[in-house]
Amino acid sequence: MDTVEDLFRRLEQLNEIGAALSQEKSIDRLLEKILLAAKAITRADGGTLYQLEQSEEGQRLKFAIMRNETLNIAMGGTTGKPIPFYPLHLIGKDGKPNNRMVACYAALTGNTVNIADAYVAEGFDFSGTRNIDKKTGYRSKSFLTVPMRNHEGAIIGVLQLINSKDPETGEIVAFSNSDQRLAESLASQAAIALTNRDLINQLEELFQSFIQLINKAIDEKSPYTGGHCQRVPVLTMMLAEAVNDTSDGPLRDFTMNDKDRYELKIAGLLHDCGKVTTPVHVVDKETKLQTIFDRINLVDTRFEVLKRDAEIEFLRQTSKLARQSDLDEAEFEQRLEAGSQALRVKLRRLDEDREFLRHCNTGGESMSPEAQARVRQIGAAYKWLDASGATANFLTEDELENLSISRGTLTAKERETINYHIKATIDMLEALPWPKHLSNVPEYAGGHHERMDGKGYPNGLTREQMSVQARVMGIADIFEALTAKDRPYKRGKTLSESLKILGNFKLNGHIDPDLFDIFVRKKVYLRYAEQFLDPDQIDEVDESRIPGYSP
Repeated sequence: MDTVEDLFRRLEQLNEIGAALSQEKSIDRLLEKILLAAKAITRADGGTLYQLEQSEEGQRLKFAIMRNETLNIAMGGTTGKPIPFYPLHLIGKDGKPNNRMVACYAALTGNTVNIADAYVAEGFDFSGTRNIDKKTGYRSKSFLTVPMRNHEGAIIGVLQLINSKDPETGEIVAFSNSDQRLAESLASQAAIALTNRDLINQLEELFQSFIQLINKAIDEKSPYTGGHCQRVPVLTMMLAEAVNDTSDGPLRDFTMNDKDRYELKIAGLLHDCGKVTTPVHVVDKETKLQTIFDRINLVDTRFEVLKRDAEIEFLRQTSKLARQSDLDEAEFEQRLEAGSQALRVKLRRLDEDREFLRHCNTGGESMSPEAQARVRQIGAAYKWLDASGATANFLTEDELENLSISRGTLTAKERETINYHIKATIDMLEALPWPKHLSNVPEYAGGHHERMDGKGYPNGLTREQMSVQARVMGIADIFEALTAKDRPYKRGKTLSESLKILGNFKLNGHIDPDLFDIFVRKKVYLRYAEQFLDPDQIDEVDESRIPGYSP
């Protein structure tokens, strides 16, 4: 007989368990807590928690967690030990409900089954239990089998408890009515907790899949930025973990819990989502004259026209010379050779200028003022007849502007178009109703183009106005871009080259100095390189020669 004090104590225990279940995030730990809690409030020696699952053969109960104190059995869940028993099928091979198995009966009917002694009970098949008892010397006696219903009334599993112990004598006794009611109440709370956690996991998985869908859309637009969207989050988390593990220095107080990590991970995945708005011909501009196609071919055609015109003019002058009766043969040959020499010089100059423009068209780290001046000289030096027969400038104003780009392949206007992606990213992310634990995603993702000295974009924030996470992402974004080997306009830089540039960025106020020192000191750059860079990019790094680095 349960005393009032004992029942009250177990009710309090049930309430505490319910609160604990609602806070658990891991499904495996949640399942274990459910079974251990059920054992505790019913004083059961052992128990099994089954989960209902759908298979090709139909619904079945999968062994999820097993515990038995006397036999020292702990399988399933976080133990890492698989349960070596086949699932229980609710429908037999004959197509009829498997009501002979007590767990299946509870799942099929939704009824609790309380059996005082399985060896004398009728209506259920306990032959498997008896066989196990013979092998182990155990005596499975009292059973309490409770279906688990979610908030919609659907069965999602079965909780089965074995051998209730008398708290005073330790003898195996039947589960009492209060045991049954407590177990049913726990099973109900547990089913709701499991369903909620499963639903949250599904929503998080859906959310992350949606993020991957956005990145895939960017990837489909541009394979170059697609790789960037995948690599920056990885490098961001590597550096953030290195900072988290730092126990001294200015950033020693920075710590992250699992929520912080998830929030930063999501921000990393979404940091360039605004690129879905960026025109493909700008994102993938491989050469300076590329739009839908590379217009250098049009310039080539004009050079061929000029060469053709020069040759035609030479032939015309030769014909004219031949008709002059007052020229002797020697003078004719002399003037013909002079004309030929002038033609060769002109054709060679045209070829040299064409190759020069083709070289300029490829872009690069920098273009000298002398090279830019030569582009303008070429544009002014030649005229040609367009398709309408009108005399036109050899290079249009747009072509002159593009071929004179000092760095990379983008004009100032195109860079503004590219840079707009961060504004679009912030606008898109701030428009979403973020839950509390993800409320910082827009700030983290939107700050990776800001500078510590306030000269960045889009908001001109200073170091003090930015979170550590946003500053971390800024370094990750730059280093990935420097080392990326899939960009259309440059090769991927080596580690030593990239760290030199990044060190200068520290010195000129571009990136966070303390984060840069951790980036080098903890060799985050090397761990990232081993995962993403080609072997020829991973050269030997002399950290003492990195500009601005403080060991």
